[in-house]
Amino acid sequence: MNNEPNETKIIVLGGLGEVGKNMYCVMHKDDIVILDAGIRFPEGELLGVDYVLPDFTFLKENEDKIRALIITHGHEDHIGGIPFLLQTVNIPAIYAPNQAKELIALKLEDRNIRYDNLFVYTDQTKLKLNSIEVEFFRTTHSIPDSHGIAVTTEDGTIVTTGDFKFDLTPIGPMADLHKMAEIGKRGVDLLISDSTNALNEGMSISESKVDNALSDIFDKYTTNRIIIATFASNIYRLKHIVETCYKHNRKICVFGRSMENNIQISINGGYIDHKELIITPEEANHLKPGEVCLLCTGSQGEPLAALSRIADGSHKQIKLRPDDIVIFSSSPIPGNALSISRTINKLYLKGVKVFTNTSLSELHTSGHANQEELKLMIRLISPKYLMPFHGDYRMLKRHANLGVECDIPKENTFVIMNGDILTLKNHVITKSSETVPAGDVYVDGNRIGEIGSAVIRDRKIMSSDGILVVIANINFVTRELLIKPNITTRGFILVNENEEIIHKIENQAMDIINNGLSHNLSYSDLKATVIQELIPFIQELTGRRPIILPVILDIKKPVH
Repeated sequence: MNNEPNETKIIVLGGLGEVGKNMYCVMHKDDIVILDAGIRFPEGELLGVDYVLPDFTFLKENEDKIRALIITHGHEDHIGGIPFLLQTVNIPAIYAPNQAKELIALKLEDRNIRYDNLFVYTDQTKLKLNSIEVEFFRTTHSIPDSHGIAVTTEDGTIVTTGDFKFDLTPIGPMADLHKMAEIGKRGVDLLISDSTNALNEGMSISESKVDNALSDIFDKYTTNRIIIATFASNIYRLKHIVETCYKHNRKICVFGRSMENNIQISINGGYIDHKELIITPEEANHLKPGEVCLLCTGSQGEPLAALSRIADGSHKQIKLRPDDIVIFSSSPIPGNALSISRTINKLYLKGVKVFTNTSLSELHTSGHANQEELKLMIRLISPKYLMPFHGDYRMLKRHANLGVECDIPKENTFVIMNGDILTLKNHVITKSSETVPAGDVYVDGNRIGEIGSAVIRDRKIMSSDGILVVIANINFVTRELLIKPNITTRGFILVNENEEIIHKIENQAMDIINNGLSHNLSYSDLKATVIQELIPFIQELTGRRPIILPVILDIKKPVH
């Protein structure tokens, strides 16, 4: 990629046209600063995939120019890719706010990755990274220490909001509106702003309203055991759950590794008080129901999470009681509604009372800005140009329209996609004709990038149409098939109940193999021919297209 010495490039590696996988770069002269390194959790069709990463090719090719990775806050879609990035690219330094720094350190420790250049910044920190200057401003989000970032080069200033909302009665510190306005008065060329809730009108609900709704339930059900499922990363929600338990003289038992980690880090960092309330499952089982609150993962109906196992009756330490109160202090992530419904049905079958987030019972609020808050951010920062990020295309497009409503010329809004590049030169931004690789990289177990679209396609076929194995014993010296091919299947049809179909496939396979042998096909060509010719035959016979796996054994002497 060409980089003129007197221009700044904004390079998008992830986070556009999707919710998650956030990663952006600012490049000036021979200096690159990376903003966030997140993951995206796979959708249902990505069978067997654990995480989806940005493509690090651009960073690997420009490794010597990287000066730092800077993190806005500690959510997975902004820090989850760091262990994988460090295994691929040399990163001289990582700067993160305190909560994110502790979460990153824990991630690296879990993967046995030693990294000594992890530094904490505050909203007072200013960084000079050769030709790039960086400063920070405090924002409100569902995790402590969330920040926006202002990046300045001699070509102009770029501001990224990170994830944010405006909450005038927050559980944690207020967003620093004064500093946002001050940066805006100095002159901002490009605002890169969170679009997650760009389709939602008005203002988002204050976290303090959720606090009141939870308190009402605690006030009403004083003798019942209360079980709360929420996002483990929503630290301010966890904070006011702990505060509510303290006011109502309840001990807290925590279930779920991510929940335990986040609470421990938050206690150590001083974000959550009353660590004396945390007890073990054994202690919880010996207290009266009205003296206990169970705090667990599983608000999205994840089958292996604590709440799902409690609902199934398979949890080793906790059994449901008919008078339990279960609270879902969350809202469904798109695609999870069915699994949540299954969990709620199981809870109702056990006779417990379930509270979910509704307009009548405000048990959850988003950590992202609605339309009026997005407009307020635009007014405070007063940018010449707007680039919406963190959202599906329709969210980005709506956010760009909000910018136009706030007096940003339409031609100054950029709804772009991963891999695109914006060029900032003398305070003027244009979209570059260049792009960088920015596809999805799949993590499957410990394998990074080894699983491609072809493998995913095969997994989908196996999940729907199964697999069919053709075992053939062949003497390649005499060019003869020694016995009729053996057919075995998994997930295709039951062999014992479909003998006629199996016999037809065996006969067809035999004809294909004999024909191939008569034409002196090689071992590999014979396997390919079996696959190519059996697929249409089986599809016509059964209407299905299983994965076909020929196993050809070269037998040197005849089988008796």
